[in-house]
Amino acid sequence: MRIPGQLQTELETQARALFTGRGAVVAAIDQGTTSTRCILFDKEGRKVSTSQLEHRQIMERPGWVEHCPRELWANTRRVIADAAAGSNFSAEQIAALGITNQRETTIVWDRHTGEPVYNAIVWQDTRTKDICAALENEVGAEKVKRVTGLPISTYFSGPKISWILDNVDGARERAEAGDLIFGTVDTWLTWNLTRRDGKALHVTDVTNASRTMLMNLETLEWDTSLCEAMGVPTSMLPKIVSSSQYLGKVRWPGPVHGVPLAGILGDQQAATFGQACLEPGEAKNTYGTGNFLLLNTGTVPQTSDHGLITTVAYRIGDEMPVYALEGSIAVTGSLIQWLRDNMGLLSSAPEVESVAETVEDNGGCYIVPAFSGLLAPHWKPDARGVIVGLTRFVNRGHIARAALEATAYQTREVVEAMNADSGVTMTELRVDGGMTVNNLLMQFQADILGVPVTRPVITETTALGAAYAAGLTVGFWESTDQIRDMWKEDRTFTPNMSEETRDDLYSGWNKAVTRTLGWVDED
Repeated sequence: MRIPGQLQTELETQARALFTGRGAVVAAIDQGTTSTRCILFDKEGRKVSTSQLEHRQIMERPGWVEHCPRELWANTRRVIADAAAGSNFSAEQIAALGITNQRETTIVWDRHTGEPVYNAIVWQDTRTKDICAALENEVGAEKVKRVTGLPISTYFSGPKISWILDNVDGARERAEAGDLIFGTVDTWLTWNLTRRDGKALHVTDVTNASRTMLMNLETLEWDTSLCEAMGVPTSMLPKIVSSSQYLGKVRWPGPVHGVPLAGILGDQQAATFGQACLEPGEAKNTYGTGNFLLLNTGTVPQTSDHGLITTVAYRIGDEMPVYALEGSIAVTGSLIQWLRDNMGLLSSAPEVESVAETVEDNGGCYIVPAFSGLLAPHWKPDARGVIVGLTRFVNRGHIARAALEATAYQTREVVEAMNADSGVTMTELRVDGGMTVNNLLMQFQADILGVPVTRPVITETTALGAAYAAGLTVGFWESTDQIRDMWKEDRTFTPNMSEETRDDLYSGWNKAVTRTLGWVDED
């Protein structure tokens, strides 16, 4: 399914010959769980122009989370146009386009008409619990982990494809006839950006493919036995390509028409790339809708014994793939949105910091946001969220502070698992993402970990990583050494909490986590 190495090298050479020296900026599409952005970056990795739009979260039943694929594509077109207009750059001045995306989110559409057969099923969605249970009985968790590096979980794409085929009228028959195709959001956007005269690119990169529970982690090809076990016709699956390679020109008649599409990375891998975690042992943590901690482990995949997953970090051209251990946390930033939208405790998400600062501590209150179960390192789909330790003393400030602290506690759980797997104690944590502007959270994160937390000058490292991948392909940037040199520190938060206080607080968190488990009955 992959482009042979010699042919790929020829394509890269052609791309560089065509596009080296062209353009003043690189464009990146960052299609995330709650919003879509387009950012233009210059040669120094600085933002030149940006545009962002939120999209609807469709939650018709408990545990269900969907997005409208048409809305995602419409918002993508709008932010591209807006970012281009805001910069006054024409398509000829844009050297390349990169895409980064919410990962496991699953879309199935008609290859002839381009019409989705169902909403996008989001990575947070837990409706495929029964499919996962059947897979565990028929195939076994050990085999799935050995082949894909992943646990059997509702988190990943394969079971979501199966659910769509079994629950949308006529979908399975159409898929088996070759009329339906699947993609994560990167594939959906690439297909629409390159569509012309009834033809379009149907591809995904290795980082996104590694999140489907269908790709062999070592061969980087679709595993036919797992596809068969999940009832997914291989004809539906996109071609697997590298994260940084020339794919073709944009054919959508908008402001990036004719720009080379030259890089795709899942959002957390893109952030790892943007943070210049390019050597084994380097790690980053992204604070967004959820939190995702990735540790670069080099060119050999490592298996976790402590609840982490093995994933592809990135692949440049026909070089060896680079792997990572990842700790995935489902709910962090989205907990703040929940306080704002569902509970009405905040007028805006940034307000959480000022409200939390009205109190000195959490007042004994803990929030465990297991809205869709717990991911790493627990992997407990039957867990549900709790607020514990409530007394008459607890007020709005304590709730806000407990919500922020939940992000830091969950991160500590993952860091401890990563330390145990790697055998090396983390001495510094690089952070990025929207929540890192919250100084109270960053300081508490350093305190509860007992290690320095470093925030870079550019915190939009997800989009920056996609830009780097695309720019490297066309020679806009010459090497990963240049990327490393551009990384700049903004601020380092050093721990100032006593070890006794740290341990007491974390003990309370662990007690709170036990209250979430086994909430959803098997039937």
